[in-house]
Amino acid sequence: MGWGSSQSQSQSQGRAQGMGPDPRNFGRAPQPAGRDPREAGRAPQGMPAGPRDGGRAPQGAGRDPRDNATRRSDTDPMGGRRPEAAFEDTQAMLAAQARGDRSSGSGSGSGSVSGSVPGESGGRSRRARRGAAGPQGRAGSEGPGGPAGRGPGGGEGDGEDGGKPRRSGWKRFVPNWKITLASFTVLAAGVFGMIAVAYAGTPVPTETQASVNDRGSVIYYADHKTPIARLGIKRVPVTIKEIPEHVQDAVIALENKTFREDSGIDLAGMARSLWSTATGAQLQGASTITQQMARNYYEGLSQEVSIKRKIKEIFVAVKISKTLPKETILEQYLNTIYFGRNAYGIDAAARAFFGKKVSKLTPPEGAYLAGRIQNPSTFDTLEQKGNFAATKERYTIALKNMAEMNPGKYSQYANTPFEKLKFKKFTIPETNKGLRGYMLNIVFKELARRSIDEDALKTQGLKVYTTFDKKMMEDAQKVVKARTASLDPTIHASIASVNPKNGRVVAFYSGDDYLRDYNNRAFESPKQAASAFKPYVLAAWLEAGYSLNSYIDGVSTIKLPGTTPIGNSHTAPYGPIDTVKAMADSVNTVFAQMGEKVGLESVAKIATEAGVGEAAKKNPAYGGKNAVDWAVEHQKYLTTIGVASVTPVEQAAGYSIFANEGKHVDWHTVEKVTDANGAVVLKEELNERQVISRESAADAIVALQAVVKSGTGTAANFGRPVAGKTGTNNSYKDAWFVGFTPRLVTAVGMAKDVPYNKPVNATGRRVLKVDKYGQVNKKIKVAYWEEEPMPSFIGGGGTPTQIWHDYMALATAKDPIEQFPPRANTGTQNNLATPKPTPSPTPDPFDTEDPGDDGFPDDQDQQTTPPVDQGCVPGDITCDSTGDGTGFPDDGGGDIGDGDGGDIGNTGGAPGAATTGPRPRPSGQRP
Repeated sequence: MGWGSSQSQSQSQGRAQGMGPDPRNFGRAPQPAGRDPREAGRAPQGMPAGPRDGGRAPQGAGRDPRDNATRRSDTDPMGGRRPEAAFEDTQAMLAAQARGDRSSGSGSGSGSVSGSVPGESGGRSRRARRGAAGPQGRAGSEGPGGPAGRGPGGGEGDGEDGGKPRRSGWKRFVPNWKITLASFTVLAAGVFGMIAVAYAGTPVPTETQASVNDRGSVIYYADHKTPIARLGIKRVPVTIKEIPEHVQDAVIALENKTFREDSGIDLAGMARSLWSTATGAQLQGASTITQQMARNYYEGLSQEVSIKRKIKEIFVAVKISKTLPKETILEQYLNTIYFGRNAYGIDAAARAFFGKKVSKLTPPEGAYLAGRIQNPSTFDTLEQKGNFAATKERYTIALKNMAEMNPGKYSQYANTPFEKLKFKKFTIPETNKGLRGYMLNIVFKELARRSIDEDALKTQGLKVYTTFDKKMMEDAQKVVKARTASLDPTIHASIASVNPKNGRVVAFYSGDDYLRDYNNRAFESPKQAASAFKPYVLAAWLEAGYSLNSYIDGVSTIKLPGTTPIGNSHTAPYGPIDTVKAMADSVNTVFAQMGEKVGLESVAKIATEAGVGEAAKKNPAYGGKNAVDWAVEHQKYLTTIGVASVTPVEQAAGYSIFANEGKHVDWHTVEKVTDANGAVVLKEELNERQVISRESAADAIVALQAVVKSGTGTAANFGRPVAGKTGTNNSYKDAWFVGFTPRLVTAVGMAKDVPYNKPVNATGRRVLKVDKYGQVNKKIKVAYWEEEPMPSFIGGGGTPTQIWHDYMALATAKDPIEQFPPRANTGTQNNLATPKPTPSPTPDPFDTEDPGDDGFPDDQDQQTTPPVDQGCVPGDITCDSTGDGTGFPDDGGGDIGDGDGGDIGNTGGAPGAATTGPRPRPSGQRP
């Protein structure tokens, strides 16, 4: 029960028992006894109520109805209350609740149920009922303070405390300002608390992004100075001291004017950015230099556009600004940011746009580069189209801001015309254009085999030092173009030059433009070696202990087990001749007999250890076998006259065993690789092995010199000691000259690859048109390539030897003249035929009484008659145009290895693009 029922009841009972007047009636007139205190405000039965007292009797008229002293307990079953009092209480409660609902949200004394005392009319609160202190007396009673309900204690009145009018309409829904302020304070405290926790939980980054130090690699020529190509990201890190102050200021003026003073963020700048973006006049981004550096330099901050990322970036920027000097922040920023033209970092940008180091940049040049930071890729696109408006605008703003920052230093540049800038000529990079593409093609393959892939070359800042001599490369191209200018473009010449001492490929020629003709023939287009293979047979003969003086019968034809008849290029038999004469005249039947005597396995062993026939392993037709081993297994003694397929570089490296005292070093194109700091990460691959004895090598040279002095290769003589061998297969399909000096071995090969629209024997078959590179239109997706005969003057002793002569004369022009080792006369004479004449020693070309006579015949590079080994007779397997039915694999023109998809930039400089080149098919004619 409430305070007005239980407590008042007990007190009224106490007063009835003589306990004195109720202290709550202090200052009030006594009221008639017997009245229920809850009937206050009502007039007794039969008495009219006063107009202002809510129906109560005037003061002094009878007993106080709230005085319970004379209450009769027998009339109230609830402890002396009248029976109708409970009903009245309920009515009063409902009335109070109704008034409380209407005045919801008002202050105390509003008459709400929760603050009312049951039984009191007018919805007065407990505080109102208890009355206010002072002489005014009990709240709600008439007294000295005035009429009932108008005392300072509040009370009845209009239903509002203190007599205030109750709010109505929309104002009822407006929160009290005190509540609003308190709510905002609590909310703000919560937000700032969460920010503080998040800031404290954001660590200072220490790990840089994986790509922040990415640097492109440089491929150099053998001189270690001249670049062949630059790959990947352009970046040259520099220290802040190397960056002129005016370049630093240009960037700061345009990107973050308050950089040197701010705490890593710029709230005013963020506001300006929002406004300028909204008005379409944005000149400065919201991110400070510190924020941009953090985003681009440290791991953990992505480039995604999100509030979460931006907040984290701000936290990191503030912390970085507290831990790192401004100079360090600016240095990392300027070495990381992208400027366009694939240039990352200020120094790379200086080189890309102005062709100079960053330390040489002028203030206007620095302003231009600073302006590019905003949108470098877009600016690149516009400038490539000749539209410089956007970059000119940024340049002008940069100079203006610089002048505002430091008028005394930069005002003189404020009006510098954009047109005074002298840009480095911009060209779209074509890394694989021209000769460069062929060099990169083979270098990248060698590096990949040794675990340096394309990604490493693009990002690790490697320096790759190749074995290529720039002038020799250009000389090779110049000579080939001069000697083949009048030939059909389907006829291709290839060159490979190898240093016999270390296996370095110093020069080669595969074509004029890798982007148009992507067959790297010098390395990946095996052709039948023909008679150029015979020196390996001679080496096996000498290694077997037989001497050059041995005589073999030079019969016209010979039939050996498992092989079709082998014949010579001359119809008349030679009769018994020594090995030197047999080599000079390229007598097929002699070498077939030598191979039978020493065993084909011995011949194959020397050839394969010299690196010959390896490229053919890529051709499925060989079943993964070396071409020489395959030939021995399937073609038997035809191996001795060169049916195995080889590449120019294999032949050049193979002949090194003769020029290098019997030792062989595998050919390679990479001397070494260093990292960005100069440390060697890949050493030169020098795999040297002794293939034949030095004595055998010296004696073999004697026979090979005879080829140049008096045999099929006289066109190779250019006035210094040289040795070599010609080679021509059936119908002049493949033609070779492989020769050497003591310092350099060079192989020249020629072949003709013709494209058809349909395969052999197909109806409507026709030759497709080709461009000047011998290639079909790119729109033609399928072409059937076949190797076909060349004109007879292109036999081994013809055009290939002439090319070799011209090129070697240029390549060795500065080399000292060196002599080959003297003849060793190793082995014993083993005659396979009885010599008719008494053999006489081979004359020494350098043994002459005339000091001006070098012992060589006159230069015959204008030779028009074919050499003796170019003729074809029935039964000569190297000239058999009808085919021998042995089922040779297509070793005449498979261009093995082309377009394997592993090359970097095979098409138009696009790294990793797969290509397909000519893959000639069998023509039905076999050597």
